Amino acid sequence: MQRNHWIRRILTLDPERDFEEIYRISSAHEFPWDTMQALGFALYRTYAVPSIGQLLGKTGEFTERPQKRYDDTVLILDAPGEHGLDSPHGREAIRRMNQMHRAYPISNDDFRYVLATFVVVPVRWMADYAWRPYSRREVRAATNYYRALGRRMNIQDIPATYEEFEEYLEAYERRHFAYDEGGYAVSEATLDLMSSWYPGPLGPLMRTASLCLMDKPLRAAFGYDDPPAALERAVRRGMRLRGRVIRLLPARRTPRFARQSSNVRGYPDGYRIPDLGTFPEGCPVPHGQGG
Repeated sequence: MQRNHWIRRILTLDPERDFEEIYRISSAHEFPWDTMQALGFALYRTYAVPSIGQLLGKTGEFTERPQKRYDDTVLILDAPGEHGLDSPHGREAIRRMNQMHRAYPISNDDFRYVLATFVVVPVRWMADYAWRPYSRREVRAATNYYRALGRRMNIQDIPATYEEFEEYLEAYERRHFAYDEGGYAVSEATLDLMSSWYPGPLGPLMRTASLCLMDKPLRAAFGYDDPPAALERAVRRGMRLRGRVIRLLPARRTPRFARQSSNVRGYPDGYRIPDLGTFPEGCPVPHGQGG
């Protein structure tokens, strides 16, 4: 299968009408690994906003059970993308997500910022490290996909375009990025989790590489020192080299969804979407009874 097979398919689709199909092609055929990395870094950025980092730190979920929280987040977000926002699995996952969120005092502004990271960070990641950047249709389709998801999460005043999402994200980070003990604890737990996925000395190396892939404001918000400039350049060049190698491979025939990642480790015997996530006090669904 020729490398340009899927982009030619995307060019036949309308990002206003077919945004779910375009997003599915991009994330599961064209950029499966890059999409997972980009969305992981998108979520990670949100920990640098104290109102978000504090809340996540207080729950103890990310610091005490990081692998489960990672798995549940991946699986809940994956279901609407794989099956469709309004499919039975998609509706079930969005309902589970909304049930959890209702148990916490999360502002609409924070919700909107998290949504903005899911739109903006992958576009920037693909431009920097993937085998090609997103096409204009893919940018618009991803924007429409997360706008549709945001509406189903009852988020208000959702930006209409990618440019508006990007402007909102940058302004929000300028105003709110700051050090917080809770955010730092969640960051450390996340970096430790990522390191645990690699054997022996590769774990610490991956932690260092992750720090090299962060921008200065993000590192500063967590209190991390900047790595040596030469090391940061080497890591980023290595990532770009990977993209050039992937460009030489044929197009992926079968989709690869986030649930198939080897980093999702907590459900070897399968899972039910209604049982994923947390069931804090105030959550309207008792654990194990579904939604």
